[in-house]
Order: sequence, then structure tokens, then C-alpha cells
Amino acid sequence: MSSRSRQLPGGGRAVEVAPERLEGWFRRFADGHGGAVGTSVAPERVEVRAADGARAAVDVPFAPLAPPHGDAEGLEVTSLVEHVTTPRTIGLVLVRLGAHSVGVSRGGRVERSSTDRHLVHGRNKAGGWSQQRFARRREGQSRRALDAAADAVARVLLPERAELDAVVLGGDRQALDALRADPRLTTLLASAEPRVLDVPEPRRTVLDEAARRAIAVEVEIHDA
Repeated sequence: MSSRSRQLPGGGRAVEVAPERLEGWFRRFADGHGGAVGTSVAPERVEVRAADGARAAVDVPFAPLAPPHGDAEGLEVTSLVEHVTTPRTIGLVLVRLGAHSVGVSRGGRVERSSTDRHLVHGRNKAGGWSQQRFARRREGQSRRALDAAADAVARVLLPERAELDAVVLGGDRQALDALRADPRLTTLLASAEPRVLDVPEPRRTVLDEAARRAIAVEVEIHDA
């Protein structure tokens, strides 16, 4: 999986690291910043402090992280690495207005899925009655597209619910909020991971990439 990076609000950046590469990533971070002077381990966050003042932190995916917790000298990410490399079965829900892709993945590989697209016209800038008719038509198209997405989630994920270790979402937050309002899905989606993947229009190839990203670890880096 190629490394993804994004800028963090207020400074710093975040990179996605595959679970099997996480220990090596932290060792390289420590070596590049004069060594690690300490690690703070909490149920939902792990932070490594380097000698030059740089910090690398992880909001623990699939939290909580099992004990022991507390502060340790040097680099101590063994429990985090063991946690993120544990095999998991994950429900994936990717939605943007007009397209959705839903699947079940194990070990970063999609095993069952449903992907579809629905016509939703763009916004019309014309005025008058024409604009109102267009808006009503677009609203109907949007509703049908979201209904189809909700049906796909119910069909693919609800039968597997007892086997799912986690649910990971991606796409447009307004569309995801509309799915949460579906009574069939409220409980399932309420348990989803806090991190929402930024994805393009959902397709099967996007779902495959999301399955790999869902188990990746996002590390926040703050330089001194």
C-alpha cells in the first residue's frame, strides 16, 4: 500500500502505515530524531517523544488497547503493534451521492461486496419554475440513491454482523448521516470507527483500496 499523507489542522501531518510496517516506522522515526526518550501508552492513544522534541502519536484503531498502560522510557510500541496486526473482519461502507460500495473484508481483502451507481443530476443554476422542477427531480434522485445504498448495507453487512470486529466508513459525511437515520442501520453504524476514510467515487477498486486502508494505522507527526 502506498503511503498517504495529509496535513493536520493546527500543524503537523499524518501518514498511513501498514500494520506490518508500523514497528519499523517507529524505529526509523526514533533514529531520525536523536532517539526516543519516552512512550505514553493509553487505551485510546499512544505517543512517542523523541530527543529533539518531535512527537509521533496514534489514535488507537479498534480501541481500546489492552493493558499495560502508562509511561515508559525509550520506544515501547510492542502492545500497539500486536493490537493492530491482530486479524479482523471489517464491514466497509463507502458512500457518495450517486454511488456506493459495501463489503466485508478479512485481513485487508474484500470477500463479499456490492457496488452500484445511480444517476443524480448536478445543481441547476437557472431560476424560476424550471429550477424548482429540477430541484425536486434531483431530490428524488438523491433519495433513491441513498435508499439503494442503505439497502446494500443491510443486505451485505447485517447478516454478517455477529462476525464483524469493526465497521469502517468512507465518503461523504452527509450521505453517511443519511444512512445512520435508517432504523435498520442505526445500531450498526453507531459502532463505526471514528476515522472516516476520504475516498473518491466508490467503485470496486476503491473498495479494495479501502479494505487495506481500514487496517492501516494513521500516525500523527509533529516536528520540534
